[in-house]
Amino acid sequence: MTAAWETVIGLETHVQLATASKMFCGCSTRFGAPPNTNVCPVCLGLPGALPVPNELAVALAVRAAAALNCAVHGRSVFARKNYFYPDLPKGYQISQYDRPLATGGNLTFLASERGLVRAGIVRVHLEEDAGRSLHDRFPKATAVDLNRAGVPLIEIVTEPDFRSPQEARAYLLTLKQVLQYVGVSDCDMEKGSLRVDANVSIRRPGSTALGVKCEVKNINAFSYVEKALTAERDRQVAVVEGGGAVTQATMLYDSKTNTVRHQRSKEESKDYRYFPEPDLPPLVLADEWIADQRGTLPELPAAKRERFVSQYGLSQQDAGVLTAERAVADYYESVVHAGAEPKAAANWVMGEVLGDAKEHQEALRVPAASLAGLIALVKGGTLSHQGGKRVFGELAARGGDPRTVAEALGVIQVGDTGVLAQWVDQVVAAHPAEAARFKSGEAKLMSFFVGQVMKASKGKADPKAAPKVLEERLSR
Repeated sequence: MTAAWETVIGLETHVQLATASKMFCGCSTRFGAPPNTNVCPVCLGLPGALPVPNELAVALAVRAAAALNCAVHGRSVFARKNYFYPDLPKGYQISQYDRPLATGGNLTFLASERGLVRAGIVRVHLEEDAGRSLHDRFPKATAVDLNRAGVPLIEIVTEPDFRSPQEARAYLLTLKQVLQYVGVSDCDMEKGSLRVDANVSIRRPGSTALGVKCEVKNINAFSYVEKALTAERDRQVAVVEGGGAVTQATMLYDSKTNTVRHQRSKEESKDYRYFPEPDLPPLVLADEWIADQRGTLPELPAAKRERFVSQYGLSQQDAGVLTAERAVADYYESVVHAGAEPKAAANWVMGEVLGDAKEHQEALRVPAASLAGLIALVKGGTLSHQGGKRVFGELAARGGDPRTVAEALGVIQVGDTGVLAQWVDQVVAAHPAEAARFKSGEAKLMSFFVGQVMKASKGKADPKAAPKVLEERLSR
C-alpha cells in the first residue's frame, strides 16, 4: 500500500540556453539540421582545438540563476566529467563540479495538497550537451548524431523537496514558466530543450532519513513526469513490501508500456573523475556585470499575477490564465492601456484571443488597440456581443478598423426608435395571440418578443432599446 510510504523526489533539469551558437564554438544550435552537419573540431574534441566560452550563454545562465533567487558566484570553474558513450566524441563533457556558477536558490510553486511549497535549488551550473544515440534509424544498429554535442545547457539541481509525482510536475511547469519569462530558453521538451532526471526514494511517514534513491531518466514530456515517477515509486514499494531492498540504480522510463527498467548501477561523482578543465581558465564575472544581468529580469510570473489581482481587480484564476505566458500578459496590459475596461479585456483575451491563438500557432493576430476599440463598441451598445465576435474574426483574418469592419458586415446595432418601431410593429402584427396574452398580464412574454425583433432585424436591433419600444407598442 503506497499510503504507508512517503515519496521523496529531487529533480535535475537540463535546460538548453537560447543561443544561436554552441557553448564553446561557433557551430549552429539549430534544431532539425541533417545529422552530423553542425559540428567542428572544437565540439568534436579533435586534437589542437581549443574551447572559447559563449558570452551570451553565460549571461543567460546568470539571468536564470538570478530568477531562481540563487547566489551567483563571481568565480566558478569548468571541469571535465569523464565517461565513455558513443555520443560523447571527446570522451568527456565540459561541465562544472565543485565550483558551480550559482548556489542556494529557491522556487515557490503551488501543490494540490500542501499549498505553496518552496523548493530549494542546490545549484545552477553551466555545461555542454552530448550528442544523441538513435536506436530506430537502422535495423540492429545504433546511429549517432553529434549535432547536439556542445550545445549550451544549464543544469538546475533541487533539494529532495517533492513529496509526490504531482508536486514534481507542478514544480517543472512553474520552472518552465519562469525560464520562458526570462527568455533563457524555449523549454520545448519535444526538441530536447528541457530534459528531466529524477531521484526517487521512499520512506515511512514521519521518518527524516532518506531512503536509497534511484535515478529515473528518459522523461521527455511533461505528461510523462507523473507517470514515470509513479511507476518508479510503485516499483520501490513493491520491492520493499516483498521483502527485498532497493539498490541504487539508474532506471529508464518506457512511455509505451508505462514501466521503468534497469539501465545500469548508479554512478557516484568519483566515477566521473572530475578535474578542472585545463583548456579553460576560471570563469570570472565582475559584480557590476552580474548586477546588470539581474537588471534585465522582467517582472516574474508570481509577482505579475498578484499585481493583476490588485491592480485590475481580477480573480486569482483569471490572473493565472493571463500571466501563464509573458506575451499574453503583455498583450492584455496593452489592451487595457488602450482604454479597455480590465474585466472586459480579460474576458475577451481569455475567450476569443486565446481561442484564435490556439487555432493559429499561438499568434495574437488582432492588435491590442483594435481589440480595445472593439470592446468599446460592444460596451457602448454599437455592437452586440455576438456581433463583436464576428467582427473579431474578421479583424483576425484581414485586419482593419473595428467600426469599418462592423459596418461592412452589417452588424451595427440599431438603436433608432423609429427604425425599431417598424420591426416591433411587424412582430406584433405577426403574433396577435401572444400580444393579447402580454396585455393580459403575461409579462414573461417580453423575452419572446425581443427575440422575434432580433430575428426580424437579423440581429441589428439593439436588445437594450427594443424592450422599451415593445412596451410602448404593447401597452396601447
